[in-house]
Parts: sequence; structure tokens; C-alpha cells
Amino acid sequence: MAQSHSIRILLVDDHSVVRMGLAAVLSLDEELTVVAEAEDGTQALEKFRAECPDVTLMDVRMPGIGGLEALRSIRAASPAACVLMLTTSELDEDVQRAIAAGAAGYLQKSVTREELVRAIRHVHAGNRYMPEAMQRRLAQLAKRKHVSSREIEVLDGMRRGLSNRDIALALSISEHTVKAHVKAILQKLESADRAEAVARGFEQGLLRVDGQ
Repeated sequence: MAQSHSIRILLVDDHSVVRMGLAAVLSLDEELTVVAEAEDGTQALEKFRAECPDVTLMDVRMPGIGGLEALRSIRAASPAACVLMLTTSELDEDVQRAIAAGAAGYLQKSVTREELVRAIRHVHAGNRYMPEAMQRRLAQLAKRKHVSSREIEVLDGMRRGLSNRDIALALSISEHTVKAHVKAILQKLESADRAEAVARGFEQGLLRVDGQ
């Protein structure tokens, strides 16, 4: 029987085996109690409303309503909700969106049991939890100069090997404007040439492999 001081947890993941494994791991700590499970964002909202868990462990990538959308909905309904993202996604954009949406922390599924339990207790106490490596990444991203949506379009043209003239025609802007964007992109991404800028674009999540 759960103790009165137990931290009540909602598990949200579309893989039942993952939920089973998490439940088994967390059950080893008498201060942690899994009170409900959900396999997608829709169920997460329903179970959250029904159980009012202390901490929600939520995956990012799920069919239907994903973890980030569910996070926003839960936080909109309950601003004090404590949601800890637990996922395989290492995309900078997912981390940034999760934090912007109010996630209490962000962990990889490769995390050790000890760190997972420590993270749960940490966020339950009202703090945010981020592994040191992820904190460094976020700090680097914060320092990165903003690349505008137009510059990303130009960068995508560079990725496709288009000349400044071709990019100008594709975007209906002047070649002079394209040259200015290319110069700004090289400066912002601290790149020596177009190829390096494209490589950094992929590294920083500005470009996607499926964006062809």
C-alpha cells in the first residue's frame, strides 16, 4: 500500500514494455508510486485530470497528440503541473520547445535508475532538472545568434546546391538580398564557407534530412 508521503507518478509512453519497465524500476523505491499510465497525449490529459499526479513522466514522440502538445495542454489546465520529459529525442528543437512549454526537466531514456529517481525528487521539490551535458547544450544554443526564417530558406537552398541566382528566383527576391543573407548565415553559424554552414545547419536542427 502506498505511503501517504509517496510521490504519485503518471507514466506516459506509447510503448507498453517501456511503461512496464519504468513501473518496475520505480517500484523499487518506496517513496515513488505509479498511480496511472497513458499511451498517448489524449490519454495523458484524461489520466492527469483524474489522478492529479505529483509528477508526470512523458515521452516526446507519440502518435496522435504528442508529448509536447500534451505538455502544453496539461500546463494550461494546471500551471503548477510537474512534467518531466523522458525520451529518446536529442533534437535541440524538442528540448527547447519542452522547456518553453514549461517542462520541469528533460531526460534521455538511457538515464540510470539513480539519476531518474533523483530527477523525480528534484522536480517534485519545485526545481528544474537537466543533466549537465544538456545544460551545456542549452547554454550554447542561447548564445547562438537568431537565424531568421528567411535565412533558413536561403540555407536550405544552399543545402540543395543552388547558386545565389537560383535561390533568388526560387524565393522571389533579388540576388543582392540573397548574398546579404548568405553573409549573415556564415557569420551567425560561424562558418567559413557554404558547406560548413549547411553542416552546422543540420547539427543545430535548422535543416532536416527529410526537408528535400
